[in-house]
Amino acid sequence: MTEVRDGEASERLRRWRLVLGGDTADGTGYGLSGQDAAMDQTLSALYGRDDKGPAGRDRAAGLGASAPSVARWLGDVRTYFPASVVQVMQRDAIDRLGLSTLLLEPEMLEAVEADVHLVGTLLSLNKAMPETTRETARTVVRKVVDDLEKRLASRTRATLTGALDRSARVSRPRHHDIDWNRTIAANLKHYLPEHGTVVPERLVGYGRAARSVRKDVVLCIDQSGSMAASVVYASVFGAVLASMRSLTTRLVAFDTSVVDLTDQLDDPVDVLFGTQLGGGTDINRALAYCQARITRPADTVVVLISDLYEGGIRQEMLKRVAAMKASGVQFVALLALSDEGAPAYDREHAAALAALGAPAFACTPDLFPEVMAAAIEKRPLPIPDGA
Repeated sequence: MTEVRDGEASERLRRWRLVLGGDTADGTGYGLSGQDAAMDQTLSALYGRDDKGPAGRDRAAGLGASAPSVARWLGDVRTYFPASVVQVMQRDAIDRLGLSTLLLEPEMLEAVEADVHLVGTLLSLNKAMPETTRETARTVVRKVVDDLEKRLASRTRATLTGALDRSARVSRPRHHDIDWNRTIAANLKHYLPEHGTVVPERLVGYGRAARSVRKDVVLCIDQSGSMAASVVYASVFGAVLASMRSLTTRLVAFDTSVVDLTDQLDDPVDVLFGTQLGGGTDINRALAYCQARITRPADTVVVLISDLYEGGIRQEMLKRVAAMKASGVQFVALLALSDEGAPAYDREHAAALAALGAPAFACTPDLFPEVMAAAIEKRPLPIPDGA
């Protein structure tokens, strides 16, 4: 029993030593060896210095200011830590040590663990990226996009197909358009036991235009720097929606200017490399562009994805939203489309949109299909608690 307690105490000291980093004042008196020592060295390279180290060196010296040394460090990180931790440490290395420019080198890109945040960083460097790096960068982005499509596409298509089918039902269908399963379910109270049959008083069916386009979707995406993850997810969802025959999908990205990326929706990687993260924000200009291209307002869903920090004309922006809603457009305002938790956003603008009947809220990728289904069916949106 004593040996068990001693083992537990030793493990606690080990963990505290790894957390505290081995400074002379850490108080543990515990030494590391083998893999623990290697893990500690890897952590210290990133977290072991303030802005200036004890010798007055810049903290980037912990990794060395060259792609080969950083690539070696990334290899060590992947050896000692699980993928979820690797992604956090990569993000911290880019932010804390200013390694963004090293991502322009192919050997660095080949060493990193690809995730949504890395894609956002690459997109922000897109214009500065040399041709020798561009193909490697596209390969990294392609891997992330393909993984996201595998996770999100089938559920999105299934959810929206159901919503489109329900919105297309008619109460007086022709004989070959009758949905017999739902018709019987709707008329069970009219069952006649003496005849062993149901007498349908109400027929349920699908519209004859079941295979034609029934809904228009406009994704209007803020591409300012804070929206990087949202841009990635929105591009993937845009490609999925564009693949559905019952929808026409337009994707518009904006900062202080507007770019229509609809003709690239067959490949979300092309969409992403067509964006330019950073810059200001003019929501009013973007909404004006989208509004001018709406031809069937009663059958249109506009999704604005923005933190609502407006650099344009605020009152004009709100007037456009009000006009679109009055014409029959289903307007959805998402403060973020990501798994990053509660975003920073302009609360005054969010409150003004809510007063117009367009509440703004953050949405995870898993919730997005349900939000779109509700908008298509013109029912209340599934707003998360606390939003």
